[in-house]
Amino acid sequence: MAWGNSEKISFTGVTGEMLAARLDKPLGPIMAYALFAHCFTCSKDIMAAKKISAGLMENGIAVLRFDFTGLGHSDGDFANTNFSSNIGDLVAAANWLTETHEAPAILIGHSLGGAAVLAAAGEIDSVKAVCTIGAPFDPGHVRENFALSLDKIEAEGVAEVTLAGRSFTIKKQFIDDLANRSLKEKISKLKAALLVFHGPLDKTVGIENASEIFLAAKHPKSYISLDQADHLLSNPEDASFVADTIGAWSHRYISSQRLTDNRSHSKEGDVVVAETGDGPFAQVVSVGGLHVMRADEPPSVGGSESGPTPYDFLLAGLGACTSMTVRMYANRKRWPLESVSVRLSHAKVHVSDSGESETGNSKLDNIDREMTLSGDLSEEQRDKLLEIADKCPVHKTLHSPVMINTILTNG
Repeated sequence: MAWGNSEKISFTGVTGEMLAARLDKPLGPIMAYALFAHCFTCSKDIMAAKKISAGLMENGIAVLRFDFTGLGHSDGDFANTNFSSNIGDLVAAANWLTETHEAPAILIGHSLGGAAVLAAAGEIDSVKAVCTIGAPFDPGHVRENFALSLDKIEAEGVAEVTLAGRSFTIKKQFIDDLANRSLKEKISKLKAALLVFHGPLDKTVGIENASEIFLAAKHPKSYISLDQADHLLSNPEDASFVADTIGAWSHRYISSQRLTDNRSHSKEGDVVVAETGDGPFAQVVSVGGLHVMRADEPPSVGGSESGPTPYDFLLAGLGACTSMTVRMYANRKRWPLESVSVRLSHAKVHVSDSGESETGNSKLDNIDREMTLSGDLSEEQRDKLLEIADKCPVHKTLHSPVMINTILTNG
C-alpha cells in the first residue's frame, strides 16, 4: 500500500468462525481507527473498499476491513448467516480492534454494510462518526436481489440464487431476519455524527433511501451526492473522493485528546519523510504529526507523479510565506487588500543568461515569482507590498547561508 502497511489478520466472528481481515495502517501517526463493512455478498477486497481504505490512510486513519462470515476468505457457510449475524461480526471486529490496537472511532458501511453499521453503532461505545455509502434505509431492500426466488424460498425454506455471477444459498431465516429489522429507531438514537453518501443514478439502491436515512437522523448529519457514481463505485475516482471527504469530515469528530496525543509525539514544525515502497521515489510526508502529504517525481525521471516534487514543495513554501507576509502587512496597515495569489516556477539557468557574475558554477537556480493583488490599492501601496514580499521569512532563508546538519540514527 502506497500510504501505509497492510497486514493480514483474523479474528473470531459472532458464530465462532474465523474471519479474514486486513488492517491497513498509515506510515505516519494514526489519528483514528475505522471499521469498514463491505456490500452485500461482496468482500473486503472489492475495489471500492481497497481504494477507500488507501485514501483514509492518506488522511492518517487506520482501517480494519474484513469478510463477513461465509464470504471472501472467511470461514463459515453464508447460507447460515443473516443481517443479525452481520451486526454481530461488526461488533466482534470492533472488540478485536479495541483489545489489540484501539477502539474504532469511525464506522463506514457500503450498501447493506451501511445498514449494518447504522444498526451496530449503538453497540460500539467508541464510535464518534458513522458513514454510509449507497445504503438502504430498509435492510429488507436486499430481497430485491433475489425477488424471483422469494416464492421458492417461502415454500421450500431455501433456494439457490445467482448474484453478480456467483451462486449463493438463501434460507428463509435470512428473509425473516431482514423483515424483522427496522433502522428508523436505531438511526434516531445514533450518538455519533452521520455522513450519508449516495448517487442519484444508483440503480441498485434508490436515492430515496438516502433521504429517509438523513431525515431519521438527528444532527450532526451531512449528505454528499455522488454525482454520476454507480452503486459499487466502480470508478476509482469516486472511491477516492469518498475517502478524502471522510478524512476531512471525520477529523472534526475525533476527540481533541487524540489530536493532542499525536501532536505531542511530534514537535511542532517537525517534518518526517519516509519511502512508501510504491515506486522508486514515492515518499510520505508527515508534518507535526497532523498533516500527511505525498512527494514523488515525474515519469520523465522514473517517478509515478503521485505527489508534488521536492522543488514543488520548496516553491509552495515560498509562495505561502509570501502571501501570508503580504496579508499580515496589509491588515496591519488596514489597506483594502481583497486577495493575494502567488505563481512560482523554478528553473536552472546558465550563469551568463542570469546576468550574475561567474561563481564557478555553470548554472544558477532561478525562481520566478508573480504576485497578483486584488483590491482598491494605490500604486504606492502596491509598490510597498511588492517590497514586503521580499521580506518574507522563507525568502530571507533562501538568500541566507543555511546550515544543514545530518546525523545517522538506528532504524
